[in-house]
Amino acid sequence: MRLAVFADIHANRQAFDACLKAARVRGAERIVLLGDFVGYGADPEWVVDTAMELVGQGALAVRGNHDQAVNSTAETMNAEAQMAIEWTRGRLGAPQRRFLADLPLTVQDQDRLYVHSEASQPARWHYVRATPDAARSMIATPAHVSFCGHIHRPALYSMSATAKMTSFVPKTDVPVQLLRGRQWLAVLGSVGQPRDGHPSASFVMFDTESCEITYCRVPYDIETAANRIRDNGLPHWLADRLSQGR
Repeated sequence: MRLAVFADIHANRQAFDACLKAARVRGAERIVLLGDFVGYGADPEWVVDTAMELVGQGALAVRGNHDQAVNSTAETMNAEAQMAIEWTRGRLGAPQRRFLADLPLTVQDQDRLYVHSEASQPARWHYVRATPDAARSMIATPAHVSFCGHIHRPALYSMSATAKMTSFVPKTDVPVQLLRGRQWLAVLGSVGQPRDGHPSASFVMFDTESCEITYCRVPYDIETAANRIRDNGLPHWLADRLSQGR
């Protein structure tokens, strides 16, 4: 089965729509959503409604920290992110908020684990910034491949049977075979707010039979997404950063 995996959509309708279309062109047979549907962007209703529809059609989805913040004042964020969450709370209806609240923190599907942040303490929202973070996550699960987001920058880690770690930044559209003798952690870039210096939206294709993963980039209408943020009175920095990929 060919999976299309998305993370950190962040209420960016234009980016999410472009990625969904690109994934279908690439033959996606199932959608996986790694959380942070809301926050930063100006179209939380459309994004959450689309996610709800996809889950109704068989997609898998987990909860991100921004999704949790919609229903919990205990989540602390920087000032701009907090402004966006407070604005988002006023935009979402009860069914949309319930959908986000009811999402699990992790989903295990055969030999694959899906989580927003990392597997050792998924409710603590730790970032996988380096090899020790990846190792901690992989030790916490027997999954052959784990998929996470949260950091908005693509990376791929592996661990051998003797706990030797490797890591690298995958190249766009270059398939990588995830060998069975190693354990893997695929850190996705962001659909709606990339932070790796490339403004194009990011997602992953994974073939469950061949165990090949391909990191994909998709151009989208950044100007419209940015103007939607400004027109809705959200902090302009959230709009400006889209074209900078940071």
